[in-house]
Amino acid sequence: MKTKKQKLISLFEITGSALAIVYALLIASNTGNEILGFALLLVSAVMFAGWAIIDKRWAFLTLQVFYAASAIIGLIRWA
Repeated sequence: MKTKKQKLISLFEITGSALAIVYALLIASNTGNEILGFALLLVSAVMFAGWAIIDKRWAFLTLQVFYAASAIIGLIRWA
């Protein structure tokens, strides 16, 4: 049986991955969905950051801070 920690990690991992995939497809498609794409990137980075904090993966957390900053820049640039 999974612990609460394992369940949260799975939720953050799966949701963050799915959102990152959709983000990448939206940005690559060049169909005018940049705002949605960068919003999904931001949510994905937050989900992955949660996973990193729970699992004490500090280098991965640092990467997510970079992705979140990139998402915010994208949202500002495309707004």
